[in-house]
Amino acid sequence: MQKHLINEISDISLSMFRKNFFGIYHGSISARIEHNKFLINKKNAIFDGLNEESIVEIYSKKDYRWNEASIDTNIHLKIYENISEAKYICYTMPPFTIAYSLNHNNIIPKDYFGAMRIGKLNIYDPKQFSDWYERSDVEIYRHFVEKKTNVMVIKGYGVFTYDRDIHNMAKNVALIENTCRILLLAKDEK
Repeated sequence: MQKHLINEISDISLSMFRKNFFGIYHGSISARIEHNKFLINKKNAIFDGLNEESIVEIYSKKDYRWNEASIDTNIHLKIYENISEAKYICYTMPPFTIAYSLNHNNIIPKDYFGAMRIGKLNIYDPKQFSDWYERSDVEIYRHFVEKKTNVMVIKGYGVFTYDRDIHNMAKNVALIENTCRILLLAKDEK
């Protein structure tokens, strides 16, 4: 089972890396194994070549493995603990989405696929970045629960999303990025 999950994570990660959704060492992707156990990329993982050596198995109780895991591990844990539908989680930095988020409070798609699949999305403003990692784990899972959504665009930071299906999770990021790209390009045309 874990080999299958690692292969799924690796395949999707490579596709998302090629689309520039992950940086060389920036981003995170995970898959739930059991209620209190999940796989997540290591800190120094390169997303176009994830394999067994670049993914670590994490338990909700912190142990030595947490030292190797992504800096986003606690965020993933809080989502898994509080949202039973979350089977896969990723944090990505799609450039058009981040650029669009800097000057807007929401995303209102004007393209067909964005309008049909994602509709209007509010952009979460973390206010200041200096203490974001101390607050992010709680603020992100609360946003998901309170807004009844599985996608969170964070101003100047990126996109967190979860899903029961890894391909749908990747599609969500791709749809948002394509919508933001279209919105930015359309603005330049005026």
